[in-house]
Amino acid sequence: MSTRPKTTYLTPAEYLAIERQAETKSEYLNGEVFLMSGATRKHNLIGTNLTREISQRLRNQPCETYANDMRVLIPATGLYAYPDLVVVCGEPQFEDAELDTLLNPTLVVEVLSKSAASYDRGDKFNHYRSVPALSEYLLVAQDEYKFEHYVKQSDDCWVLTDIRGLEAQVKLTSINCVLPLSEAYLRIKMDEPSASESKAG
Repeated sequence: MSTRPKTTYLTPAEYLAIERQAETKSEYLNGEVFLMSGATRKHNLIGTNLTREISQRLRNQPCETYANDMRVLIPATGLYAYPDLVVVCGEPQFEDAELDTLLNPTLVVEVLSKSAASYDRGDKFNHYRSVPALSEYLLVAQDEYKFEHYVKQSDDCWVLTDIRGLEAQVKLTSINCVLPLSEAYLRIKMDEPSASESKAG
């Protein structure tokens, strides 16, 4: 998730009140608040590339794309999270009148880092999977040209496909769009140092 939680336990209402005034972002689960750490150049470039390309492909569809700052609540588990990118198709549903906490994501995208990759593949994905509206989950590597593409099946099982190489593409069926890896990794060179990558979430 991120750095160590603060020791004070908060209710969801207390967390939201503080979070809406804070200059930094924090995720929340079971009374604990987890400060989000900063993102690297690679992370920012990949996130920007993904947001641009997916938004352009959806400009004539009834979908909205939110990058980085849209909070998502998983009602079944109580996790408040900040995906790197989230798409909702159809009417977006929010927790309250502030319209800053989404309830019904269609697609969630996370850019992996060394510190958060296990969490994104494991516990965080378990949280996301409990959202009925979610149809696809896309994990984007920083240390190689690779997508991990999870698609929900009719029996609620999820199927994983590894997609590798700049010549490859991913078909995001839930939002009716095809995304080449070359577009996601525009200006990204894999020989750049990545040991210090620490983005969480």
